[in-house]
Amino acid sequence: MNPASLKERIYVALDVNTRERALQVVRAVSPVLSSFKVGMELFYFFGPDILRELRAAGAQRIFLDLKLHDIPNTVARAAAVLTKSGVDMMTVHASGGSRMMETVLRAVADQAAAEGIPRPRVVAVTQLTSTDQKMLNEELGIPGSMTEVVQQYARLAQQSGLDGVVASAEEVPLIREVCGPDFLTVVPGIRPAFYQAEGDDQRRVATPRQALERGAGCLVIGRPILRSPDWREAAEAVLAECAEGSRL
Repeated sequence: MNPASLKERIYVALDVNTRERALQVVRAVSPVLSSFKVGMELFYFFGPDILRELRAAGAQRIFLDLKLHDIPNTVARAAAVLTKSGVDMMTVHASGGSRMMETVLRAVADQAAAEGIPRPRVVAVTQLTSTDQKMLNEELGIPGSMTEVVQQYARLAQQSGLDGVVASAEEVPLIREVCGPDFLTVVPGIRPAFYQAEGDDQRRVATPRQALERGAGCLVIGRPILRSPDWREAAEAVLAECAEGSRL
């Protein structure tokens, strides 16, 4: 794996709520890592305009992570609007069902063709990384093991035509087992070896090396970079650790 392709697979999560800070992070980090994830906080504050500003600051690829979940037509119309912004990837919830996912994919493909731009990849959230087994069964009322549920949702997303799923690193081999090696796995909750923090609300986490060993397609890394006193230095450390893992 060459360094260029590895860099394109690492998304820096811009989990901030000010335009200035988001742009500062992109300017500092983009010479090292130029793919970024924009989530609810930033997008809901500033809307589509922030995506254009991030590109101007150095973001080459944007993963828009809004976790769309509603009736099929509502989600499809929203996804079509988001496609116009030229994002690289977007998320829906697999729990929305096959009809929702299929309708979204058609709307995204049609809009991208009308705009003359590449179709964004659409990936489904299986289970949030903050969900553990007890929560899955006792609070959400979903029977079975986390493994069974994630595999079921991943298979449903693949059958619906989606490009991949979002899942924890520990679930990547299980997804590859039922969906094959070409089905994209996007893995959040990445915690490099240099990062130590208490009170982390993500429970199913992994180091870059662990995630890549298990076959992760894309990695999403936020806090270890954003909470560092030197964002670029942290990005360089992340890339170095990922490169080491990718050679295994």
